[in-house]
Amino acid sequence: MFETLLGLLGGLALFLFGMNLMSERLQKVAGEKMRNILGLMTKNPVFGVLAGALVTAVLQSSSATTVMTIGFVSAGLMGLPQAISIILGANIGTTMTAQIIAFKISDYIFLFIFLGFIMSFVGRRERIKDIGLTIFAFGVLFLGIDTMGAAMKPLAASPVFTEMISQVAGIPILGVAVGTLMTLVVQSSSATIAVLQNFASQPGPDGTSSIIGLAGAIPILLGDNIGTTITALLASIGQSRSAKRVALSHCIFNISGALLFVWFVPAFAQFVQMISPTGPEVEVISRQIANAHTCFNVAMTLIWLPFIPLMVKAVMTILPDERRGKRKEGLSLREPAYLDRNMIAQPAAAMQMTVQEILRLAHASSDVLGRLVEAVSASDAAQLAQVEAQASDAHALSKRITSYQSEMFSMGVLTEEQAGLAARLMRVQNEVTRIDALAGSAAGNLKGSHYTKTARKGLHDSLDIVREMLSRSVTALENGDAQVVEYARRMYETVFNIGIDLRKDHVRRVAQGECDPELTEQYNNILLTVDRMGDACVNIAEAARAIDFGYFIVVDDEQAPSEDEGERDDERDVPTADAPKADAAPQNA
Repeated sequence: MFETLLGLLGGLALFLFGMNLMSERLQKVAGEKMRNILGLMTKNPVFGVLAGALVTAVLQSSSATTVMTIGFVSAGLMGLPQAISIILGANIGTTMTAQIIAFKISDYIFLFIFLGFIMSFVGRRERIKDIGLTIFAFGVLFLGIDTMGAAMKPLAASPVFTEMISQVAGIPILGVAVGTLMTLVVQSSSATIAVLQNFASQPGPDGTSSIIGLAGAIPILLGDNIGTTITALLASIGQSRSAKRVALSHCIFNISGALLFVWFVPAFAQFVQMISPTGPEVEVISRQIANAHTCFNVAMTLIWLPFIPLMVKAVMTILPDERRGKRKEGLSLREPAYLDRNMIAQPAAAMQMTVQEILRLAHASSDVLGRLVEAVSASDAAQLAQVEAQASDAHALSKRITSYQSEMFSMGVLTEEQAGLAARLMRVQNEVTRIDALAGSAAGNLKGSHYTKTARKGLHDSLDIVREMLSRSVTALENGDAQVVEYARRMYETVFNIGIDLRKDHVRRVAQGECDPELTEQYNNILLTVDRMGDACVNIAEAARAIDFGYFIVVDDEQAPSEDEGERDDERDVPTADAPKADAAPQNA
């Protein structure tokens, strides 16, 4: 008995290791493409289901799909209805694991292990190594299944164990409880279903019938589905409210299905046998269990699909909003609105959150410049103090973003493509932070100083051009704009020329006794600060042209920035390079 237990545990360990390694490497090989599929195929619930099923079938991990979905929801790029449709599809996609296990490939296990090892050991490119490790993990996964099968053979010959199993098979509720407990212990429904397939393939006393039979296996299968939802709920503890809602919707889906199907086990078993291959039960029951798993999830998806709004309402009632609004207006700029440390191990979701946080920082910087423009025009000391405070908050947020990215780098979860994108994003973040620091410096220089109306008018016009440059560059980050670099360079030249004119006019006013000579150095510093802001905007525009805009796709139109945010820049006149300099330079001496 002890040897049987060790064999079962060892086989289970190999299976879990192989499954986790395969899922991890598949995410590195295909994670970006799968992320794009999730982003583009959620225009309606049917496409959402198809996307969830496809991504999960490829990645061999419903957890990976769920985490990416949570990342989208947390980043404000996807609504809960779209997320639920993906979760429904993920439940279908995860049944592919059981379908693969049902294939008899025992004779080729070590071939997979050998080929995978050679590719990962000899391959020089990261992608080749990842593919090799995926194949290696696939072989290890089946080695674990074979080990469990060999360990369970003696159990089939034990009269005590056979009697106990017959009692479980005769009481569906007991089978559901056993399946739930198994998944809670193992923390993987795929593993417990693999154990169930192997155990059911053991012959009974007659040598041809399964020791448990399909009717006895289905309740355990239903319990496995309940157990995996409880695992998801436990995993969501301490995470964002969006994560809890997605986990809760997953829980509602599977528990409702188990409670429904448990009353129709005999009829369901007959239906599965009718659509499955025929032959001796021990030869076909593994495929029958896989088909039962697929049919259960497909049927429940078809049942719930029209009632997604009802599930959304139920989830929102159980977990109501604490804050509303994509920008999370009640949150200090110092605190990240999108970053979730629980997602760092999932690079696709973590990168999406990083992108959204940097965009939040950039929009806040545009607000800082807008406030500085107003403060210069009105000579308002209170607004200048607010600019300094906002600049300090932006610097604190930038440090949090950098820390988050550093953790991703240290964990080694990023692909070469993701690492390249992260480097470009860091450049954008650094330039945005530079603009905030320069705005705070300009506000500090302006406080307590009395400039003429003409000087303030010149600074106002110059800063307003820089503010528009930043706004256009940030927009290019979100939706792509091939012309933004040329526009930014043209506007920077305009700012540079305005600065020259403003210095000339200041010297003239000092000579005529209209300005305090002691303000010359300070005034020149402010103009130099404005020039540097313009240079930073050009750098952001150049970085925007090199970034993959797929990360900025807004999946759900309802989750787009608020109308006020989208229109605040359109309310101002857009300066152009062709505007007469008389409008930008001081008018009187």
